Amino acid sequence: MFCKRIRVENFRNIAFADVELCKGVNILLGENAQGKTNLLESIYMTSLGKSFRQGVDRDVIRFGEEYTKIENTYFDGIRDTKVSVSLFADRRQKQIAQNGVKIRRTSDMVGGFKVVLFCPEHLSIVKDGPAERRNFLDVAISQIRPMYMRSLQRYATILKERNALIKGAEEDRAAFDSTIDLFSEQLAREAAIITGYRVRYIEQLKGHVSECFRDMTGGRETPRLEYISSSKLTESDCYDEKRCYESYLELYCSRHEREIAAESTLWGIHKDDLEIHLDDSRARIFASQGQQRSLSLALKLAEGEIIRTDGDGSYPVFLFDDVLSELDSGRRSYLLSNLDGKQVIMTSCEKKDIVAERVISVKNGNFAALEV
Repeated sequence: MFCKRIRVENFRNIAFADVELCKGVNILLGENAQGKTNLLESIYMTSLGKSFRQGVDRDVIRFGEEYTKIENTYFDGIRDTKVSVSLFADRRQKQIAQNGVKIRRTSDMVGGFKVVLFCPEHLSIVKDGPAERRNFLDVAISQIRPMYMRSLQRYATILKERNALIKGAEEDRAAFDSTIDLFSEQLAREAAIITGYRVRYIEQLKGHVSECFRDMTGGRETPRLEYISSSKLTESDCYDEKRCYESYLELYCSRHEREIAAESTLWGIHKDDLEIHLDDSRARIFASQGQQRSLSLALKLAEGEIIRTDGDGSYPVFLFDDVLSELDSGRRSYLLSNLDGKQVIMTSCEKKDIVAERVISVKNGNFAALEV
């Protein structure tokens, strides 16, 4: 799989760009704040339907313009496919189409064009809070299991409605008592499905992370991954959807007073964590900054390996946003030596030591191919 061409209108500081890309390594070369990351962001949006930055979708529309449109032509291993995403300043709904056919839901596009994004923020996956690791799992699993994303969306909707009911329980206890069990049953069902997807993905992840980390560090330490359930579910419960559902349902239906006091749902997949150990120590607390960065890099490379082995054998497109400047020479060399067979689109302020098939100059939102 590789992105052949990305065409962008009115996207952040880019008035218009029509950029051809090639297999192998593509470098977006330029100073800071010129539009390099913006182009990566537009490519990402044609995969996941949303930005990897904070804010709402409409924030990407160029100032003063009424819309933005992104068209990505990619080769999926069999044929060329064109996916387009359009957003409008005066409405919330985005328009998505594949080969000219409208797609009704964002979740229906996910899994077509697959990407792995690695940016400076991801170097903190290990040391930051559980939300960062949950987001890593959610994005990675959604691309290979589209039903997972739909279950996540249902869970978020039910959780919002259940939390609203809990917050209003003291004012209207009758409404709470007559409705809470229905929301609890629905939430428990989605939680069991999502938990099963997560623990199975982590099982796949373990071997790839260990191999990458060993190659990077010489095998002096062994990483270990563990899914930590906020609901105190056992590992066997997590793998058994029926038992997992029953465990969640018991929590949701038997501890109402604690949730009313907290004004929120206290248990569920929105509070779980992927715990990472080095040997017998928790990496978040005891690993050095270098070890944490090696683990973060291993997680992202492992994500790409799972997409390859779980699919048709082809790698996703790797988007590297200014990560080389954040890595020391050893990790930088390791990353650059493991790019064979992958399409990589990376941003950089300098080309030093990078072997690339295509170099594209970026200045003030304009893009121009350079001689390699």
